Amino acid sequence: MLPVPAIRGTYRTDQRARAAYSEGAGIYRILPRAVCLPADVEDLRVAICWAADHRVPLVPRGAGSAMGGGNVGDGVVVDLTQMAGRRLEVDAANQRAVTSAEVTLAELNAAAARHGLRLPPNPSSGQWATVGGMVSTNAAGARSVRYGSVRPWVEGLTMVTADGETVGLRRGVTISAHRASGALSRFDRDTAPAIHQSVALIAARFPKTRKNSSGYALDAYLASGDVLDLIIGAEGTLGIVSEIEWRLDHTPPFRAGLRVHLASLDRLSDLVIALNRCEPSALELLDRTFLDLIGAGTWGGVSDGFVPEAILLVELERSDPEALREVLAAASEAIQPWATSIETAYSPPEAERLWAIRHAASPILARLPQDRRSRQVIEDACVPIERVGEYIRIVRRAAAERDLPVVMFGHAGDGHIHVNLLPDIRQTGWKEAITGILEEVTDAVVRLGGTPSGEHGDGRLRADTLAKVYGPEIVELFRLVKLSFDPLGILNPGVILPSGELPISRLKVGSKAVTLPSDVERGLREIERSGRYGRSRLELAGEEGLVSKVEGQRTWHRLIGM
Repeated sequence: MLPVPAIRGTYRTDQRARAAYSEGAGIYRILPRAVCLPADVEDLRVAICWAADHRVPLVPRGAGSAMGGGNVGDGVVVDLTQMAGRRLEVDAANQRAVTSAEVTLAELNAAAARHGLRLPPNPSSGQWATVGGMVSTNAAGARSVRYGSVRPWVEGLTMVTADGETVGLRRGVTISAHRASGALSRFDRDTAPAIHQSVALIAARFPKTRKNSSGYALDAYLASGDVLDLIIGAEGTLGIVSEIEWRLDHTPPFRAGLRVHLASLDRLSDLVIALNRCEPSALELLDRTFLDLIGAGTWGGVSDGFVPEAILLVELERSDPEALREVLAAASEAIQPWATSIETAYSPPEAERLWAIRHAASPILARLPQDRRSRQVIEDACVPIERVGEYIRIVRRAAAERDLPVVMFGHAGDGHIHVNLLPDIRQTGWKEAITGILEEVTDAVVRLGGTPSGEHGDGRLRADTLAKVYGPEIVELFRLVKLSFDPLGILNPGVILPSGELPISRLKVGSKAVTLPSDVERGLREIERSGRYGRSRLELAGEEGLVSKVEGQRTWHRLIGM
């Protein structure tokens, strides 16, 4: 029998705790072996050493809002949200911040806002997403069109390696200058030379997209020489991040917006390229499938019953009002040849009104009945901007051929489209249909020169697509990176590098879904519906002893479940 780790925090193996951590925001339901909540970083180090001694897989986890399945697994889930020594410090003069991994983006930005600063990347989950989780997926959001993903905003980080060593990494600091570390030494000796010998291959094989959160960032590492660029986006497979130093930016005081209606997608790429010259802070696409979901007329802008083929939402930010008016006029002029109508907002409240439609879909998707819930399967592809219209048409056609309702929206300025499939799980063959569309659309993404993940990470869902995207030689380099940092394979196995398991398996729904205690299942569904991913999962599980009534008497049961 596996001994309990000698930690001061919480370690539970009962069925209710395991059930509470069996799901994240994506499609999977996988019962972990146990749940561990380290008391602090030293506790985390002890837990990792214990896992190495006993060859136990660990699944690092923040709020659980990631889509790709990197926050669930068969091993011990390590919930990092309750660690002591929480740190949130803003150095306004130098536009820097230092945070513990469990701090949320909302908390960081609230502290930075008091100094007129912010962390620009803004994933839609930012209200509850932990900054450690954002680093782990190289998260982005709508503002990535101007500010990029998380990676360039990370100045340094601290992580605990699979060897149980605490290592600090900073930009511009070579491996030899870092404190001696087994992981860094192995990487420098065994893997870095192979990467540097493959510069031409990496340049040829990596997607030519504005965003990429798939695989290990060998291209970013070669460009910067900083090992931390491999840790960013690694989803906890190379080490568990405990602290981050951030670069902050001034918040522009003046903001305006445009809402553009399009009758066709034929010239979408031309329009996006023209708008990107105006340096928008956000450029979002709402496809016709999105507009059909929310219902024409419920959001305004419909005239004579005409629903556009797509809508573009444009946000512009500048440091002075005159510059904002000039760029707003330039953007309006640039889109005249393609737009059927243009609405303009000159103030933040007016801009919020135009953008209200963008926020309408998520609550509607969340309230769909159990048998029509959104399946995030092909939900994060990013393609070169000149191919984005073609990509949307491919997805529409593939979905129609399988009679799969689909809803699309995303970050047009980056060629990055989120797709929500809405299969009817009462119908025979729904699982085969989503498996088929995953394969077909992945092939199309590769053919278009894209990446299967623009900002959410590979997780378990996209791990077996990497050979298609990068080819076997690059995947072998990924394996070398993994081996250097995690030679025993205990950190999030099956994430990024495939385990051989089919991606469309162990789902939350369907006849083969693992049965959970009914109240825990209801609680997880409510988190999904309301977006309250910041809620403690142990609150759902309750105390380790469960009170129940048996033949009129109150009896305590300890749920082992192992």
